[in-house]
Amino acid sequence: MTEQGTPPAASRRPGGPRRDAVRVPGDGPPGAEARIRRRVLKAALLTVAALPVAAAVWIGVTGVFARSELVAAQRDLEALRQPAMSAQSSHFARQRLAAVRSAAVHAARAHRLTSGPAWYTAALLPVAGEPLSTVRGAASAADRLAGEVLTPLAGALPAAAPDGHGGGMAKALMGLRQYAPRLVRAAQVTAEVRADVHRLPGTTWLSAADRARDRLARQLDRLAPVMTDVSVAARVLPPMLGAQGERHYFVAFQNIAEARGTGGVPGAFAVLRADRGRLSFERFGNNTEMSTVDADLDLGPDFTARYQGDAPTRVWANSNMSPHFPYAARIWAAAWRKHTGERVDGVLAVDPVTLSRFLQVTGPARTADGTELTAANVVDLTERTSYARYGDLTRRKAFFVEAARAAAGRLMAAADDARTLPGLLLAAHGAERDGRLKVWSAHAQEQQLLASRPYAGTLPDTPGPFAGLVVNNAAGSKLDYYLDRSLAWQAEGDGCAAGDRPVTATVTLANRAPAAGLPSYVTLREDHPPYRTRPGDNRLLVSYYAGVGATLTGAELDGRPAMLSPGVERGHSVFTLDLELPARSRRTLVLHLLEPHADRTPTLLRQPLVTPVRTVLKPGGACHA
Repeated sequence: MTEQGTPPAASRRPGGPRRDAVRVPGDGPPGAEARIRRRVLKAALLTVAALPVAAAVWIGVTGVFARSELVAAQRDLEALRQPAMSAQSSHFARQRLAAVRSAAVHAARAHRLTSGPAWYTAALLPVAGEPLSTVRGAASAADRLAGEVLTPLAGALPAAAPDGHGGGMAKALMGLRQYAPRLVRAAQVTAEVRADVHRLPGTTWLSAADRARDRLARQLDRLAPVMTDVSVAARVLPPMLGAQGERHYFVAFQNIAEARGTGGVPGAFAVLRADRGRLSFERFGNNTEMSTVDADLDLGPDFTARYQGDAPTRVWANSNMSPHFPYAARIWAAAWRKHTGERVDGVLAVDPVTLSRFLQVTGPARTADGTELTAANVVDLTERTSYARYGDLTRRKAFFVEAARAAAGRLMAAADDARTLPGLLLAAHGAERDGRLKVWSAHAQEQQLLASRPYAGTLPDTPGPFAGLVVNNAAGSKLDYYLDRSLAWQAEGDGCAAGDRPVTATVTLANRAPAAGLPSYVTLREDHPPYRTRPGDNRLLVSYYAGVGATLTGAELDGRPAMLSPGVERGHSVFTLDLELPARSRRTLVLHLLEPHADRTPTLLRQPLVTPVRTVLKPGGACHA
């Protein structure tokens, strides 16, 4: 017998552990295994509980760094606005591109800092994650804009030759041809980013994120149309500037002291030649030369029905009564071919305000008699002062041609200088944005691209809320220099209501012409009205363009019932009033309409005259269903 508790010798293995040293389930003190499980569970719970804290710390730290990167990117882009950086030497061109690339690097870092698992997961949380989603989206937008939009745009801008002169437009043409695919893609990216930013949460618990999102959305709302213009220009400007062969264009200078649908009555004109980016004017003339030319053109039954009494294809002064610029352009091109046998490749229209924008870049121009044309005086000189200075009609018309020739000469010299070319492009963009520079191409594919842009001057024929005030001078005077216009559009009722919606359009016209002291040519009444008038009294055909399918239920002029003539142009309902507007008077026309789709802000038609039209648009109650 062995001692009690000692195992038999046969049960031992040489070199092996003692049996009582082996832990098996169920052995050991009661509850030990439960305590171990509790410790493991507690550690796991602590780890899980610490994850949100760690994630919050990570988001906070990376958020600070991301904000720093975005601020750095913004500083780089702000530097592009400095006068030195806009200079067009090769040195500053390199600086410009370096600044854009630096902004792209900073924006990319901000995007990476807000793209990790912590940010992604936290942004999915309801309510709490909304501002994080906004921040992530804004960083992504900044990354794409800097890298895919601004970089190709900066590279496409021309740099000057070492001496700063020569070949500006030709070099810009080469740059457009080279960068066209990237510029088209940049416009697409801008549209995509704009849509993405507008989908981001706009009202969260973090006001700073909301403000940043709203600021970015506004910037994109301004940038997207510009990039679309750049995209269209990259595709149409090379052929239009003669990259594939010589082109010729009829250029009309509109006199906005006498209102017409596209702006002002066509006065002086020129023929512009473009050959591989080199521009030159071949001929100048005035409206007297074109006054007896019959364009012999059929623009369709709707156009004929609306304007047949004014004979726009036969009477040069009435050729642009319609606000749809392609109508006027086709008439002018057909009339020029009838007059000379020459076919033009397109038509451009400018006015003195456009010349003022260009002269601000080029500097003053001088006419043959020494008259100085500047950005500050060209509008007043051509639209008012010249009528008092030149009593003889022939001499006055000759002055208008000389003024156009002098301004065109400065413009051509500036277009050939890469230092001033970017400024001219910005001036042209401002003029086309205001509807003062209009372009039409006789080539169908080019015109199809141009048609959707503001500088095409097209009257859209698509359904939707619409508001347009168009005046045509019916007196033959030059009194529209003194004309003030305002238009207030207001939809009424519930935006959820089906069918047509009530709309009130209020038109106010004021004649600021002095009662005495104006030259007789300014105040003449070629309409010879059967009633008595005084010098300075004006007469206008006032047309209101409503949406497609709109109907007029009533109208008042100065508080009394008024009868308007109905018409249709490119699908739009048009209502016209023949209005006498005495000197120093103000008249108010109120139209009551029923208009389909009047549940949002209307598309606005702006007729460019000396004084811009003032507008107030009130879409009315929104739909909350």
